[in-house]
Amino acid sequence: MGTLENRLQGKVVVITGGTSGIGLAAAARVLEEGGTVVVTGRDSGRGADALAELDSGRAHFAQHDVTSRESWRVLLDQVAERHGRVDGLVNNAGRSATAAPFEQESQEAWEGILATNLSGVFHGMQAVIPVMREAGGGSIVNVSSAGGLVGLPLTATYAATKWGLRGLTRVAALELAHRGIRVNSVHPGMVYTPMTVESAGVVEGEGNYPPAPVGRVAGAGEIAGAITYLLSDDASYTTGAEIAVDGGWTAGISPRALLGDELAAALLG
Repeated sequence: MGTLENRLQGKVVVITGGTSGIGLAAAARVLEEGGTVVVTGRDSGRGADALAELDSGRAHFAQHDVTSRESWRVLLDQVAERHGRVDGLVNNAGRSATAAPFEQESQEAWEGILATNLSGVFHGMQAVIPVMREAGGGSIVNVSSAGGLVGLPLTATYAATKWGLRGLTRVAALELAHRGIRVNSVHPGMVYTPMTVESAGVVEGEGNYPPAPVGRVAGAGEIAGAITYLLSDDASYTTGAEIAVDGGWTAGISPRALLGDELAAALLG
């Protein structure tokens, strides 16, 4: 097993939606651990900003639309030409929930979120598998959600895509294990990112998220740690797994949320 400084040494990792939030944090961790990273996104301006923040000759940006099979083909051709291989793929690009009751969810929202969150991952996995198979193996990490482990009201389309990722992940893990390709999913709880600030008004700090037993939202770097573990050879015996990084949210109801702060403190200390 490698040390934190070198366990991704020599590995080439592609991260979709890598210009901000969890994707950007994961890219930084890949670099810290010795790897080369290709971050993708639709906006070249945000790509330039991400590269400036990463500040490494081993970080590259590719303009890319995850919903397009042709864009996936072009991306992987570019990465193969430049780096000769793809060792890891992090399917991180996604759209957030629309916060609408089930019966009011629009067809536009259904089709748009499905195209990015589920079909985009499907296209990416199909595109990268032959590349990894030829190289003798690799690691695919699908970023799902804690909302793909439990029912979450007002997220019908989003939940369908995140639960769907579990199925794609497990089937691919079963089919590809003998090829040396590992496929796992990470399920973040509430995370402080530009997207969650804009869509849900998420606030950092202790005590700002009572639904999670730890009482706070995650930082993007805390999710990145799980992602880079799965990319590394430290996870060589891990495939088909679902790793919740959610502050205990899916374990059950937080004592503070169930009992209130004062009673929880009196009973639990």
